Amino acid sequence: MREEKLLRPGERIDDLMRSHFRIIQNPEKFCFGMDAVLLSGFARVKRGEKVLDLGTGTGILPLLLAAKTEGEHFTGIEIQPDMADMAGRSVLLNEVEDRIDIVCGDLRQSSARFGKAAFDVVVSNPPYMKESHGLKNPDDAKATARHEVRCTLEDVIREASDTLRSGGRFYLVHRPRRLTEIFCCLREHRLEPKQLRMVHSRPDSEANMVLIEAVRGGGAWLKVLPPLIVYREPGIYNEEIRTIYGY
Repeated sequence: MREEKLLRPGERIDDLMRSHFRIIQNPEKFCFGMDAVLLSGFARVKRGEKVLDLGTGTGILPLLLAAKTEGEHFTGIEIQPDMADMAGRSVLLNEVEDRIDIVCGDLRQSSARFGKAAFDVVVSNPPYMKESHGLKNPDDAKATARHEVRCTLEDVIREASDTLRSGGRFYLVHRPRRLTEIFCCLREHRLEPKQLRMVHSRPDSEANMVLIEAVRGGGAWLKVLPPLIVYREPGIYNEEIRTIYGY
């Protein structure tokens, strides 16, 4: 399909620098950030596995994981119809309809919609801020992406657990300040934290993101990975960050 037929007013096409994949975005609504890219580099998807992205937004995680891995199929669920439509058009743009499905729906109903234990891997880059915390952007798409206005952290973790097979893996990116809450909620829903990696802008800065792998029904054993440092000097990415982005 011709590119111009896939674009709506205000939208643009950005190069993902992976397997010639591209993505449709609207800067006035929401564009993916570094957190989604880092999560795509942290998540392990094996040949033949089926993956669910809870709150897919622009579809960035299914697209990047389809480009980077040999997973069999990727499903993204998104509650906002315009965002789901945009993500679906990115799937058409890349001609990967056989590998990626975008579903418009409420992630809180994922297990009812897709079935229990339907996926090998679940990923999520959920809203970081509780509904009452901070000033919500009046733009609904940005407010939904950043604040827990349509789902909570527990909603995401519960549905991840319910849609994963036994031994399946859940990958989450979030803020370190909510780590205690995250770990308690994971264990409450039978997801055992297995790997953790803190992300720092600089070696001397506090962590501003955390990447977590949890296994459904896994044993109590946690590996803390070396920190991921974003910048080696002001404005210059570290080599590992460049590799994750595909530079």
